[in-house]
Amino acid sequence: MSDLKSSIRNVPDFPKPGIGFKDITTLLIDGPAFREAVDLLAERFRNQEIKKVVGIESRGFVFGSVIAYKWGVGFVPVRKPGKLPAETISEEYDLEYGTDSLEIHRDAITPGEKVLIVDDLLATGGTAQATVNLINRLGGEIAGIAFLIELSFLNGRQKLRGYDVLSLMEYDAE
Repeated sequence: MSDLKSSIRNVPDFPKPGIGFKDITTLLIDGPAFREAVDLLAERFRNQEIKKVVGIESRGFVFGSVIAYKWGVGFVPVRKPGKLPAETISEEYDLEYGTDSLEIHRDAITPGEKVLIVDDLLATGGTAQATVNLINRLGGEIAGIAFLIELSFLNGRQKLRGYDVLSLMEYDAE
C-alpha cells in the first residue's frame, strides 16, 4: 500500500481560520492513488453479500458509485433536502450551529437488504449517523461504513458504535 496521505492536500484556514481542510481532489486526479483508495475501501466488505452502496452527498458519491459499479450492485444517493425527485424520507442532524437534514428515496432500500455506507470524511459523525438512521428506518441492514479519511480528534466514530467502521487515513489533529 502506498502512502495515500501524501495524495491529500492540506489547505490551511479553509473554510475559516484555524481549520486545516483535507482536500481530496489531489487524490482524485492521481489515477493510481484513486484506484488504490477505491480498492481498499471495497476490499474489507467484498464478501458480505452487499446489495446496495449508499453514498453521502457529495463526495461519498465519487467513491460509493465506483464501489457499486465494481461489485455490480445498486448505488443509492443520500442528499440534502429537495434534491431527490421522488418520495423521500428525511433525517435531521446537529451541526455546530443549528441543524441540517438528509434525504433518501423511500423505495431505495428494501427491508433486509445489506448495505455499505460510503463517504469521504468522518468528522463529528452527524451525517453518517443520520444516514444510518435513514437506512434503519427503511429496514436495511448495515454491513459497514467506509470513509477515506477520519478526523479522530472530533470523535465521530463514537456515534457509530456497534457498526463496522473503516477509515483508510486518520488525522489526530487539525
